[in-house]
Amino acid sequence: MAEEATAFDPRFTGTEEVREKHRFDETRLHRYLEKNLPGYSGPLAVRQFKGGQSNPTYQLVTPAGRHVLRRKPPGKLLKSAHAVDREFRVISALNTIDFEVPRAHFLCEDEAVIGTAFYLMECVEGRVIWDPTMPGFAPKERRAVYASLYDVLARLHMASVEALGLEGFGRPGNYFARQISRWSKQYEASETEKIPEMDHLRKWLPENIPPGDSTCVVHGDYKLDNTIVHPSEPRVIAVLDWEISTLGDPLGDLTYFVSQRFTPGSAFEGLDDAALGALGIPTIDEVITNYCARVGRAPIENVDFYLAYNLYRSGCILQGILGRVRDGTAASAHAGSQVGVSVLGERAMQLAQRLGA
Repeated sequence: MAEEATAFDPRFTGTEEVREKHRFDETRLHRYLEKNLPGYSGPLAVRQFKGGQSNPTYQLVTPAGRHVLRRKPPGKLLKSAHAVDREFRVISALNTIDFEVPRAHFLCEDEAVIGTAFYLMECVEGRVIWDPTMPGFAPKERRAVYASLYDVLARLHMASVEALGLEGFGRPGNYFARQISRWSKQYEASETEKIPEMDHLRKWLPENIPPGDSTCVVHGDYKLDNTIVHPSEPRVIAVLDWEISTLGDPLGDLTYFVSQRFTPGSAFEGLDDAALGALGIPTIDEVITNYCARVGRAPIENVDFYLAYNLYRSGCILQGILGRVRDGTAASAHAGSQVGVSVLGERAMQLAQRLGA
């Protein structure tokens, strides 16, 4: 595989020394692991992963191997945000069906150990690809990675909620109405300036939700850089960052996956369908068609609504990150900009206007 380094953003790839605001008593953690992690022995070395905007994530290195610790950030937090307990629950459930997630070890809700709740999971070795156009990869490899991405998503959506024991993981029905309400409230709680498009969408979206609703486990933030690709093969071996997973409509996940092509600064900007084909990357229509065939559902109508919803939702999430920057609780040093929220609102409105907004 030639010159693949450009697909891996150095700002988010690998580990670094633990940031000052995210440090904790490593000796206390060592003692806790001695009692609660089978086969554990020190010495313990702790590094912090560079990537991530929400929950600080650490690599724990011991003579026997590596583990990953994911915790709530210290400080003021938005209600229902940073739900590491939910992450642990869904990952543990998916472990029972041999799905592509790390093996979960345990959840610790005793804040006396490191200052906040956290969970521990295995460290999956592979590649995190931050540029979705995958520069340096051959078209055949890109095609295979993208095929693996929507195959994994389809298998998640086809998994039985009851068999996973996740009946109470979220409320069935009215998914988009509940999501719009949730993210609108978080947007308002972290608002730093008025954006007319976001204000308009907050009113228009809940009044124009298309009919039809189904329920499955949804990831909530499904994209290439929230997965680990095999070290040498073009296939997904682990899906990460389940913080906002819940029970919901699979169309939310699917259309979020493709809505990223409209986000400000996206690597897809300027690439038409012919250019995508030459790269080996499926078009939006191809992603949706292949997904529908995989799960056995009819073609999707009102795609523009779902894309507008996801761009609005992304704007709310980015605004939440800006709120955490303001409050000093952002996990990443590279946390986005207010301009990004405005552009997301503008692009969401453009899609909504096709539907008469």
